[in-house]
Amino acid sequence: MSDLLERLRAGLPPETLITDADVTASYAHDMASFCEAGVPAVVVLPRTVEQVQHVMRTATALRVPVVPQGARTGLSGAANASDGCIVLSLVKMDRILEISPVDRIAVVEPGVVNATLSRAVNEHGLYYPPDPSSWEMCTIGGNIGTASGGLCCVKYGVTAEYVLGLEVVLADGRLLTTGRRTAKGVAGYDLTRLFVGSEGSLGIVVKAVLALRPQPPQQLVLAAEFPSATAACDAVCRIMERGHTPSLLELMDRTTVRAVNALSGMGLPETTEALLLCAFDTPDPAADLAAVGALCTAAGATEVVPADDAAESELLLQARRMSLTALETVKSATMIDDVCVPRSRLGAMLEGTAAIAERFDLTIGVCAHAGDGNTHPVVCFDHTDPDESRRARASFDEIMALGLELGGTITGEHGVGILKKEWLARELGETGMELQRNVKAAFDPLGLLNPGKLF
Repeated sequence: MSDLLERLRAGLPPETLITDADVTASYAHDMASFCEAGVPAVVVLPRTVEQVQHVMRTATALRVPVVPQGARTGLSGAANASDGCIVLSLVKMDRILEISPVDRIAVVEPGVVNATLSRAVNEHGLYYPPDPSSWEMCTIGGNIGTASGGLCCVKYGVTAEYVLGLEVVLADGRLLTTGRRTAKGVAGYDLTRLFVGSEGSLGIVVKAVLALRPQPPQQLVLAAEFPSATAACDAVCRIMERGHTPSLLELMDRTTVRAVNALSGMGLPETTEALLLCAFDTPDPAADLAAVGALCTAAGATEVVPADDAAESELLLQARRMSLTALETVKSATMIDDVCVPRSRLGAMLEGTAAIAERFDLTIGVCAHAGDGNTHPVVCFDHTDPDESRRARASFDEIMALGLELGGTITGEHGVGILKKEWLARELGETGMELQRNVKAAFDPLGLLNPGKLF
């Protein structure tokens, strides 16, 4: 420990190092339940690329593990510390280095908050679409590490589609540049995409070149009430089958709606079994919403209400964004799943989840990026009750098994981390896991970067 601190101090300003045990403990974990976390030896908050390189050279020389972190809003334990590690928090590297309206790119450091970037590019008439529910807190580096999605993915896609290039500090301290700033480029293997979603296990992202889009017109939102989740999912299938491209297509079940009302007093309709939100940012959103409203009615909607203006639309989106936070208030703890299935199987996923909740006698609320088939079943439980905690964990596993059975994946956007390591192996199979480990060994032969995650 003394040797580690001495070497770190030799190349770092004093203010970048945290050694107080009470403070370092606050950096030990992200927001996931049922994920063990160790005790870090030190927390480092670098401000420059050179400081990150010094940390990694020191870690390599002393064989000390390094756990990269952003805002720790993750939900899989991917940012959890391991015993004796260096926690490398990138939140102080938070500069927007460039915004180019001509090239339609932004160049940013990893600690830039998603919402901060979004507002900055808006001032130039540009748009950065990936918008996780935690966008007011989560960082771009964390978004890249977990390949985050968000509410607008149904039309605009996920983080991976907007990362053009990266600067990455490797495990041994070397600086790697990947990708490009150009609109096109196919030189060599796509190492940029390899780092996106790697959860800090291959290198430390210290700079990112991000693609931007022209800012779209203000979107309008429609809310449709349904007597069942199955009917709402039928409406989703009809909307997509008819070729509509909504900017948002989100679902909240009855449990979620009630939780949001209890937290915010918004007055959402609690009699509905499923509330579907659909938005368009087209030149004539009212016409598109009218067409979708008719499809919702045909699928069995009991009420279809288009928003009158942008303010009302934003209120509905705010309700959806606070869904996970609201469900956290139902009981003392939650396990937030992230199972993505083909849109055609979305109804079966929600029906199956409801059956699992009944079988385990648990409250499980579901909110979903319905247009992507990406569901977030939230298991609410009392963490002080051993039996209820056991049932919560068992239900979580059954939900993931159901997702795979329906042709889906164990994570659409939250990542694997610690929480889903066992399930990653089930999804990828023996050969897939062997190749994944080979890739890890090529970039991090000593296994120092975020050990215990993914595998």
